[in-house]
Amino acid sequence: MHIASVRELVSAEEWALRVDLAAAYRLVAAYGWSDLVFTHISARVPGPEHHFLINPYGLLFDEITASSLVKVDARCNKVIDSPFPVNPAGFTIHSCIHAAREDVQCVLHTHTRAGVAVSAQKCGVLPISQQSTFVLASLATHEYEGVALRDDEKPRLVADLGTKTYFLLRNHGLLTVGKSVADAWLSMYTFENACRIQIDAQAGGELVHVDPAIMQGMGQVMKVATAGQGPGIAWPALLRKLDREDASYKT
Repeated sequence: MHIASVRELVSAEEWALRVDLAAAYRLVAAYGWSDLVFTHISARVPGPEHHFLINPYGLLFDEITASSLVKVDARCNKVIDSPFPVNPAGFTIHSCIHAAREDVQCVLHTHTRAGVAVSAQKCGVLPISQQSTFVLASLATHEYEGVALRDDEKPRLVADLGTKTYFLLRNHGLLTVGKSVADAWLSMYTFENACRIQIDAQAGGELVHVDPAIMQGMGQVMKVATAGQGPGIAWPALLRKLDREDASYKT
């Protein structure tokens, strides 16, 4: 599929963001988190216009490139012409979070088997793994209201998320936010693994819960664990992995 490059139509800063966001889509596909074409990762474009980038509806995540990402405004109007539509449900969830959270550049949402399974459990995320301790330190929950098509759900989504990083959408899936694409992706990696571990552990014997005292100050623990680099400790290596396998996401 030929998609015309938009590199000359956007700033260098926006192009770098497009490359990172396209990489995130490819990595979601590579790690098996995609749901055909039905989930989304969005990123706020730098500047006062409150534009953001989201996936072209209809492309598989391993097809997405920097140029194919659709730039829309707060009303879902395309800012740069694109042959692809935008999923209205994806726009509902992502647009309200971007509007409410100035600290958030990227919103990543998945419908993985393990994530939906845990979202359907009354107990939610259990403190039974090291991964879960990071999630529980900044976890919010939103009750299911059907496919997210209605504007009246936006205030409840925003209120339930608050200032948290991890968002459990009941009977629906997982969502993370971050100050960069890399931040949101690494948080989802942790969230997804916490859910997979939980489902696997529940198939065995009695569960051992982590001592609540251990879960204090997990933000500082993360800084130490990543040598102060946060997602920067892993993101460059992930990009190198993509480059070795298929660098077309950069086009």
